[in-house]
Order: sequence, then C-alpha cells, then structure tokens
Amino acid sequence: MSEQDDSQQLDCSAVIADVWLMLDGECDEATRARLQWHLDECGSCLEAYGIEEKVKNLVNRKCGGETAPESLRQRLSIELRRTILVTDTDTDS
Repeated sequence: MSEQDDSQQLDCSAVIADVWLMLDGECDEATRARLQWHLDECGSCLEAYGIEEKVKNLVNRKCGGETAPESLRQRLSIELRRTILVTDTDTDS
C-alpha cells in the first residue's frame, strides 16, 4: 500500500486527535507525513488544524516563558503519583 493510499484511510477524527502531536513535534516523520497529506487533501481537517494551531500559538504567546510555582509542581507530582497508584490498584482487582 502506498503512503497516499494509507493516508486516505485515516479517519478525520483520528487526524484531529493527532494534530496536537504534530503541532508539538511529538510524532515520527512517517506519521507527520501521513497527517500532512490528509490535511492537504481534506479541507475540513485543514480548517480544524488551523484553529488548533492558532490556539497553541495564542497560549504560547500569552503564557510562554512563565514557570509554575514550585508548590504547584509538587502538588501536581503528588496527584500524578496518586493517580498512578489508584489506577494500578484498580486494575489488580
């Protein structure tokens, strides 16, 4: 199957879900290429991508460079660990 054939198989909801990965540079080159091809071919996904990109840029402009207070970082770390422990305990049942 060619890359274009594979890209045509992408569901629009899957593309929009993965747009943030692409915007953050967190997907591999093959995934980025498939997403980009789909965006180039699908006007509604391209529009949604543009909106997501604008939101990300706005947040970056307004919040860029700010660092969270140490107390917030510590509370988030504790909550993340607690969530992981609860999830692990729930799956053992």
